[in-house]
Amino acid sequence: MIVLREVTKAYRLGPEAAPALRGVSLDIEKGEFVAIIGASGSGKSTLLNLIAGLDKPTSGSIRVEGQEVTALDEDSLARWRGGALGIVFQFFQLLPTLTALENVMLAMELGGRFRNDRRQRALERLEQVGLAHLADHLPSELSGGEQQRVAIARALANDPPLLLADEPTGNLDSKTGQR
Repeated sequence: MIVLREVTKAYRLGPEAAPALRGVSLDIEKGEFVAIIGASGSGKSTLLNLIAGLDKPTSGSIRVEGQEVTALDEDSLARWRGGALGIVFQFFQLLPTLTALENVMLAMELGGRFRNDRRQRALERLEQVGLAHLADHLPSELSGGEQQRVAIARALANDPPLLLADEPTGNLDSKTGQR
């Protein structure tokens, strides 16, 4: 379950504060599929980054599965994210010097999971998104849609209980987006 209470986020722009979120309260039950929609610049990515603990709110509280995310230090946040979250970033965040397979395996290594069968699991995740045949390719050798699917495979690598995706189908054709 995700619980947000009166979450506010403002960014400093010189002497002024630019509000990105104002007093957001939200309850998302386990097993729910939620899409957050809105115009560009409306705070969707900011909201996902706050839930993932990648940014801190200006005020308010965020609980995920009973864990007060806003109370965790950076090391605790990193451990928590490694086991509790799969994240598909809007701009993929693939490491350019690692192959598709290695990018997916890295998620398992950082999460401390599946030590003995990382390669096989990573190949299975790439197969899930239709990219096992491109496992040895670098991100620069992949199309935008293929990079996005590698990012999805990476997010699923640790079988996370929670998946956060920022525009997960933005670079996919309609057929692939329905997978």
